[in-house]
Amino acid sequence: MQSAVCPGSFDPMHNGHVEIIARAANLFEEVIVAVSANMHKSPMFPLDERIAMAQETFSYLRGVTVKPLRPGVLLTEFCKEVGASAVIKGLRGAHDLAYEASMATMNRHLTSLETVFLTADGRYTHLSSTLVKEVHSLGGEVSEFIPRAVQKRLKDGGHTGQSR
Repeated sequence: MQSAVCPGSFDPMHNGHVEIIARAANLFEEVIVAVSANMHKSPMFPLDERIAMAQETFSYLRGVTVKPLRPGVLLTEFCKEVGASAVIKGLRGAHDLAYEASMATMNRHLTSLETVFLTADGRYTHLSSTLVKEVHSLGGEVSEFIPRAVQKRLKDGGHTGQSR
C-alpha cells in the first residue's frame, strides 16, 4: 500500500489545505494528515481540537486518516512509524518551493523519504493559516476560506486568534 504523510500545524485548517489533501487522496491509497504543534507560533486552537477538526473535515474522503505528530519527533521518524513512503507538500508559489526544497532534500538524505509537491489551485494561493488568523482576529469574515468544522468552532468558541 502506498501511503503518504501531509504534515502541518493546521492552525487553523483552511481550504487550501483541504484541496491539497483531497488531491493527494487521489494519488495515494492512504494519506495521513499529521497535525503538529508549532513551537514558533501561538496556537489559535489546541492540538486535540485541530485533530478533531481535521477528522471531521476529511471524514468523507476514503483513505485519509488524521494523527498527531508528537513534539520532538522528526517527520522522517513519524513516516517510518506509520509506513509512509512520501511526504505531501502544497506549494502556493516560488517562495514556498524555496523553503520546502531544502527540507525535502534533508528528508531524502536522512531516510530516502521522497517529497511530492502539489501546486495549489489558484483560488487558494493567497491563503495561509497566519493570514486567516489575522483577518479573523481583526473582525474580518473568513468563512469562505475555511472548512465547516473550523467555521463552527470559530462561531461556537468566539476565538479571536489569540491563544486560549
